[in-house]
Amino acid sequence: MIVSRRDRIFDAGVTFILIVVSLAALFPIYYVFVVSFTSAEEYLRKGFIVFPETWTLESYRYLFSNNTFFKATAVSAFLATVGTFLSLLVTATGAYALSRKRLFGRRAILLLILLTTLFNPGIIPPYLLVRDLGLMNSLWALILPVLTSGWYMILMKGFYESIPDELEEAGKIDGCNDLSIWARIILPLSLPSMAAFGLFFAVAYWNTFFNAILYISDANLRPLQVVLQMLLIDSSTSASGDIVNQMQGDIKIPTETLKMAAVVIATVPILMVYPFLQKHFAKGVMVGSVKG
Repeated sequence: MIVSRRDRIFDAGVTFILIVVSLAALFPIYYVFVVSFTSAEEYLRKGFIVFPETWTLESYRYLFSNNTFFKATAVSAFLATVGTFLSLLVTATGAYALSRKRLFGRRAILLLILLTTLFNPGIIPPYLLVRDLGLMNSLWALILPVLTSGWYMILMKGFYESIPDELEEAGKIDGCNDLSIWARIILPLSLPSMAAFGLFFAVAYWNTFFNAILYISDANLRPLQVVLQMLLIDSSTSASGDIVNQMQGDIKIPTETLKMAAVVIATVPILMVYPFLQKHFAKGVMVGSVKG
């Protein structure tokens, strides 16, 4: 195939533009990473760092030794692990029950679940519910209201319906009940779907912010994103001044290096998990959308 000169020039121009756009998108990430490893003296001297002369872990050592940041990281880790496990358990078992046509009231339940995906109640009803249940200033207030998603349940229901009924019949012949069939036969086959939705739930719990602002006033129960927001807002505001002073104390570490290190710590866990689950995304999500 002969490529004309005009086509070669066009391809080269498109490639150049894509490279420039990619570098422009990646540079902020690179800058955050570099500044987080920059020494205090060098940052105060230069202000803008492209490549540090001295790489140091002083900001990370201080953040991990700081009680406020350590508690916030532990809270977010608890939400991401326990919340994801419970959300997958509720979503998977509920979707399997809805995929069985013999379930009494199946259509009515599906209609109610569908309504939750179409209409948002807003902020006040969930707040009143959490308050009346006595969950204010409790980590369960950040898990139970968002325990499952109607859309994820519908997708997983379609995934279960795509599994041949003969497998369930074979399990019944071997003496399995519905729970045993789901745990021993259906669940192993649905691992790609579970991995995909599990990552979605984990990211949502790890990034919990707005609900924490609404339901949590105890400083010891603040998740990582709330503490990170307090670090990132303008240092002239009272909220940022309080948290920075509380974290820094008498140690002279530039606020910017703390901010960048905190951003890296809040981002890296999800980035580390994503590559291992990426191969399951297409199969895990799309299979459930084919039938249903």
